[in-house]
Amino acid sequence: QVDPKDYTFSGLKDETVGRLPGKVAGQQFIIQDCENCSIYIFDHSATITIDDCVNCRIFLGPIKGSVFFRDCKDCKCVVACQQFRTRDCRKLEVFLCCATQPIVESSTGMKFGCFQYYYPELALQFKDAGLSIFNNTWSNIHDFTPVSGENNWGLLPENAVVQDYVPLPSCEELKAIRISTDAMRSIIPVTRGQRQKSSDESCLAVFFAGDYTTANARKLIDEMTGKGFQLVQTKEVSMKAEDAHRVFQQCASEFIPLLEKGPVVALEFNGDGAVEGCRSTINDVFSGTKVFVSESKASASQDVDNFYNFADMQMGM
Repeated sequence: QVDPKDYTFSGLKDETVGRLPGKVAGQQFIIQDCENCSIYIFDHSATITIDDCVNCRIFLGPIKGSVFFRDCKDCKCVVACQQFRTRDCRKLEVFLCCATQPIVESSTGMKFGCFQYYYPELALQFKDAGLSIFNNTWSNIHDFTPVSGENNWGLLPENAVVQDYVPLPSCEELKAIRISTDAMRSIIPVTRGQRQKSSDESCLAVFFAGDYTTANARKLIDEMTGKGFQLVQTKEVSMKAEDAHRVFQQCASEFIPLLEKGPVVALEFNGDGAVEGCRSTINDVFSGTKVFVSESKASASQDVDNFYNFADMQMGM
């Protein structure tokens, strides 16, 4: 029998509270009327609503459906979800992983950054919540109620550190969790999103489904960012043969047989020399793996557009 009290934090003040991995296990959760609290949900859930919270620090592990903030102000959050929405909120700062376009409504002073977090159970929780670590549109915000001449939302500073916003839990029970907020260890690849690109050269790399797809994609990200290139965006999406023709053009026939195994993972890197850097890294590190990589600087931006236009249509963006 599910006791709603186990899935609610209500009316708390100046407290640190949380739920350990395995304690929420896909149920829905409610957080309401909390003030100056640190709240941590280290598990996956169905949906979470957060109402009338003031000056709270909140970590929410992977949410299969939606998270909805209403009438909250001065809160700092780390959130992973399928859908993100705020209504009537003021001054929320959110490190976000969101599979669909985040929505703000009647809200002001919203600031967003890319989700950066790690603890050992988190990868499995993402799987249990049906979320891909590669589908994160954290910076592609839709403002339902824009005000002419005003900007209701913006991006956090690029060098923003999660721990300065949502510190690690201090209470004994939650200290046992082995957390890292180091961007290099983040379960979600840290992307530039909608920030200004540093170069007019981008490169698309696409890995096909297999036992090591995630590991390979992560390895390429580490190699490329280690060389000073920037990861702009990532995407995991299923493709059909006709999609392959549109995206991979003349190389399509080589890759079509690989699409039946499952979704592809695509990465966009940016920086002067990104195409050459990416091609040489893939030759050196992934010699036995079939990967699509942009041929040249000239074709690369078209590759990126082709793929992400297709992916956005797939995801209904």
